[in-house]
Amino acid sequence: MPITPATAANSSQNGAAEAILLELVDEDGTTIGTAEKLSAHQAPGRLHRAFSVFLFDEQGRLLLQRRALGKYHSPGVWSNTCCGHPYPGEAPFAAAARRVSEELGVSPSLMAEAGTVRYNHPDPESGLVEQEFNHLFVGMVQSPLRPDPEEVGETAFVTPEELLVRHEQGPFSAWFMTVLDAARPSVKELTGPSAGW
Repeated sequence: MPITPATAANSSQNGAAEAILLELVDEDGTTIGTAEKLSAHQAPGRLHRAFSVFLFDEQGRLLLQRRALGKYHSPGVWSNTCCGHPYPGEAPFAAAARRVSEELGVSPSLMAEAGTVRYNHPDPESGLVEQEFNHLFVGMVQSPLRPDPEEVGETAFVTPEELLVRHEQGPFSAWFMTVLDAARPSVKELTGPSAGW
């Protein structure tokens, strides 16, 4: 992974993994401190900054990813194109673009902010809690995917109708419908009325 100012504080010169820190925020999204990633997700959860990305192809289909089975949180479930947490001091837009590249091997195009949403979603399987102030982004994917198998188990482009069928079959991340519903106005603006979002 390239060392940037944002990742330098989260990397080690000797290759040993260091604690990944998240930004803790108040209800208005103002940074109030940091916490180690896992501890921020342990019940009852600590409100922290996150992001969710929704990328679409030229036909207006949403790119879903199935989280790799090795993920510590919500493994093997379907979710939005990409989600994660900015490093402390890293802009959410930059973090979102970075993680799309790291997880899916592509650079998003026409990516734009789509608002924020605050939620509290416990994960019954792991006991972890997603207590997040989430920055939403929508954009396009216009080049072939090269998913990192340690992050992504599977990908699929879906229409709104196909998403409904998949969502009924499950499993999906606890936060998926919350972030999708919050992003819908921007999704409709990006994809146009014919896409059906």
